[in-house]
Amino acid sequence: MSSAAEESRLGALDRVLDEQQPVSSLADELFAVVDAIEGQPALRRSLTDPGLPEEQRKALARQLLTNRVSPAVVYVVEQAAGMRWGGGRSLISALERQGVRAELRAAQQDGQLDNVEDELFRFGRTIVGDRSLSEALRDRRSEVSAREGLVTSLLSGKARAATVALARRAVAGRSGSYVDTVDSYLALAADLRRRGLATVRVARPLTADQHERLRVALSRQVGREVAMHVVVDPEVLGGVRVELGDEVIEGTVAGRLDDARRSIH
Repeated sequence: MSSAAEESRLGALDRVLDEQQPVSSLADELFAVVDAIEGQPALRRSLTDPGLPEEQRKALARQLLTNRVSPAVVYVVEQAAGMRWGGGRSLISALERQGVRAELRAAQQDGQLDNVEDELFRFGRTIVGDRSLSEALRDRRSEVSAREGLVTSLLSGKARAATVALARRAVAGRSGSYVDTVDSYLALAADLRRRGLATVRVARPLTADQHERLRVALSRQVGREVAMHVVVDPEVLGGVRVELGDEVIEGTVAGRLDDARRSIH
């Protein structure tokens, strides 16, 4: 299955979720469904079996979930089962994505998305900067519940409920490191607001005015609004380093960040 086809399916499932009322309980239910499907290989195979008609796969999802979760979640999973995925793991990843998006959409509805995004980013950077914490969270020999408890102890009383819920969920990330998973959540948050996502590393803290001018400069360069997360790193070459998607732009590269460099001087 091509990457373009996968992205098309994910986009279609995003639109299915976006038709539902944005409440945090959808996330809890979707995560519970993901965990249940993941623990049953035979069910995963049935829900993604290309040899079964689409309606039969949908009917199986309805039969499994009706009266166990809300009608909205039944509908989302039913529609997902009706799509053709590369296998059970692809379906699980797609539903996991919707669980994260459901939590983010609820935060957006409550006017808290900016705060949740900022808290997740800062927590991720804390983990990056603490080797023992990073190792503890990626240690697959430790029970997931123990690692979730560690996250809760670090964030309890210091972050919003949605931040804690997502930071806990990232413990069960299925690909990459813990911070990779958190960063994927941040990308989904930016996408909800139709923004690009840039991590900007600077040699010294930015003033509010410098932050805004740099954001405007980057938005102009990429042709859409950009959400910026700023990391102060005295070792940054040239005063500024921008990570925008898969692209890394160094402030020392002639002509690439002229406007951005000027904005912080």
